[in-house]
Amino acid sequence: MAKLTESYWPATDSVPLRDLTVGALLREAAADSPNVECLVAGVPGVDRRWTFAEMLADSERVAAALLARFSPGERIAAWAPNLPEWVLLEFGAGLAGMVLVTVNPAYQRHELAYVLGQSGAAGIVLVHEWRGNPMRASLDEVRDELNDLREAIFFEAWDEFLDAGVPGVLPEVNPDDPAQIQYTSGTTGFPKGAVLRHGSLTDNAAMYVAEVEIGPGDVYVNPMPMFHTAGCGMAVLGTLHARAKHVPVLAFDPGFVLELIERERGTALLGVPTMQIALLEHPDVATRNLSSLRSSVSGGSLVPAELVRRIEATFGVRFCIVYGTTECSPLVTMTRFDDSAEDKAETIGRAMPQTEVKIVDPVSGEVVAPGAVGELCARGYMVMHGYFENPLGTAEVVDADGWYHTGDLASMDERGYCRIEGRLKDMIIRGGENIYPREIEGVLFEHPGVAEIAVVGIPDDKWGEQVAAFVRPAGDVPPTTAELSAFVRERLAAFKVPRCWVFVDAFPLTGSGKIQKFILRERYVNGELTPTS
Repeated sequence: MAKLTESYWPATDSVPLRDLTVGALLREAAADSPNVECLVAGVPGVDRRWTFAEMLADSERVAAALLARFSPGERIAAWAPNLPEWVLLEFGAGLAGMVLVTVNPAYQRHELAYVLGQSGAAGIVLVHEWRGNPMRASLDEVRDELNDLREAIFFEAWDEFLDAGVPGVLPEVNPDDPAQIQYTSGTTGFPKGAVLRHGSLTDNAAMYVAEVEIGPGDVYVNPMPMFHTAGCGMAVLGTLHARAKHVPVLAFDPGFVLELIERERGTALLGVPTMQIALLEHPDVATRNLSSLRSSVSGGSLVPAELVRRIEATFGVRFCIVYGTTECSPLVTMTRFDDSAEDKAETIGRAMPQTEVKIVDPVSGEVVAPGAVGELCARGYMVMHGYFENPLGTAEVVDADGWYHTGDLASMDERGYCRIEGRLKDMIIRGGENIYPREIEGVLFEHPGVAEIAVVGIPDDKWGEQVAAFVRPAGDVPPTTAELSAFVRERLAAFKVPRCWVFVDAFPLTGSGKIQKFILRERYVNGELTPTS
């Protein structure tokens, strides 16, 4: 392909769009691979398995049980960790023509009330308690505020729930119908509900597994939470399309993930950088038989070059990086296995098939030249219908021509490969200089004394903003701030060197493992985090 003269990549049709509903994809798999094992409970001490035929039969029972209580088009919330029944609920809701509202099991009662109230959920399926979170009690406390909520169903009473269903003809579901409302992770504030259609989710998942070469016989160990598109989209629907085995991990625990890879002969894994780092640091990584693992995928936040090298060397896998947003069902770009080591370590690859990508000037909206930094925008089949009952919020991010504005600062080279430079809102303006935290984070991650890093802009009377680095040290003896400053200064201009250093034991994370920078900034400004001298 000729070199690009502007930062625009057209949609390609190398992979056709099938535009299937979730139910149609499930029925197709059950028809051609009925006796193939497809779902394994990744729950400690539990050995439960389903074939594709068994999964369809159980999902149809879930659909019948839902239809005994609710109507097609109504919204049903799922509030639980990665139980296998969560997968069956996702399929059952799809077959019943209902919209699944995914809820983070770490949410507290005010967050739960917001999501259930804003989505107008008619029902919720939940567990009594999870990791000390009294979920049943929390629901009881806020239920009077929720006029639309008619019924709560408990995973602990799953068989009773199924027995109340009446077998019958399931409704007709259209690929353009909404399948899910996925609430954004909230790295910059309170979440909004992205309405995602059936055809977008199934096609995006199909393209993902095609690009990472997952097919029949593969075993996908999935530590990503189901309330996230990487969990219930890429993993659940991707393995369904690939006719592969899906092992959803109840909740991320690095030792247990390594155990499942060994026990189930896992061949594929996806985890955000915080998960990948935890796996690499776990002592069992040296003793478990992980030889079956062929591929590893990461994304969701900065994946530094040094981390890429460590993953490939430690696990002996082929590695690639994905980039997406909830609003795009979710994938927009990715690197491929045959990309160069440099591209896999330093870029987020090129656009997925059937996806347009451009980089625009945030002020003028004009497409920028190759190599220039601007806002990454995407357009295609995968873009959400909009934010649920939030037309103003939708209009802020989806323009009149259908382009979704990600809020991510990026550049595109002459080959179409993109690099993330930071968040538009995260960009630090220090004395008129634009500073991109990702660049500084990438440098600091190479320092052997740094385990994790987040660079944030903090208010400064003289400069407007100043650069602050929040560091989780590696090892027992942390590096000095003078040592870290010198390390950055050797590699970057002086104005990019952090003036404030804060050492932390852990980072505030979203449920999907992304560092919540706005919380770090708030804690620093409020005096809860103090600089290291």
